[in-house]
Amino acid sequence: MGVMPYSALMGEQPAHLTLKLDTAEPIELGDFVGAFTSIANEFERYVADTYPGAKADPTVYVKEVRSGCIEADIVTGLAIAAATTLQHMDQIMILEDFVKRWGSRLTALITNKIPDGELQSVAQLNDFFRATESIASDPVASHRLEAAVFEDKQRKVRAAFRFTAAEARTAQQNIDDRKRQLAKPDVDPARRVLMVYTRTDVHDAAINKKSGERAIIRDISPKDHAVMYASEMVEQEVRALIREADENVYKKGFVVDVVAQMTGERVLAYAVTAVHSVIDLE
Repeated sequence: MGVMPYSALMGEQPAHLTLKLDTAEPIELGDFVGAFTSIANEFERYVADTYPGAKADPTVYVKEVRSGCIEADIVTGLAIAAATTLQHMDQIMILEDFVKRWGSRLTALITNKIPDGELQSVAQLNDFFRATESIASDPVASHRLEAAVFEDKQRKVRAAFRFTAAEARTAQQNIDDRKRQLAKPDVDPARRVLMVYTRTDVHDAAINKKSGERAIIRDISPKDHAVMYASEMVEQEVRALIREADENVYKKGFVVDVVAQMTGERVLAYAVTAVHSVIDLE
């Protein structure tokens, strides 16, 4: 049985992303895979944020591997609801917009000029770090992401973004600094105070945003207030404790460090910066 020609395969998915890695040195397998999965993860975030009701199922096809160059196409598998495929022109515009946004965020990490409210997730920062890892140790390498389309059997590039190995190393340093900044509270927290939940939510919450949860910390206020999490690590730790609790979580006390978010003398929310232990309440 013959192998389907690459042009025939891509003819079924004319709009696609292409990643080109130009290198002088060999790429480690983990970095090679990370270069693709980081883009696929960010594309799924982009679709979820921009097109409610849509879903993406990115698939990578390695097109060519030769000395000094690796090229692969990412078919995004875009769909509305369960079965309705997006129209051809819609896909092209979506991929163009994604490449422009992806490039602008990587530029922000390279220049360390990050717009307010963006790149607040450690998981997202880790994906951008993986995108840079494949070329960062190579003195002359480059990374290029394209949004392309086959029209009349001709491949046309609609949007592209390229960065160099030197820029990758700069971005990595700024990503590490950004992660430390997100983990550091703006003010000294109240340390090892007892927090008791009055309402819980098993769903994940955005970092530094109010969750659906409320708690009382009597050392600070006699009333319950909204809970938020200062880092993804803390949020995941608390979520695991809540989801896996064998007993009523409202009969547990969480010994935590928190920063009280204030407006004047009024508490707005508790930002949890660390969890030390969980105790049973009598």
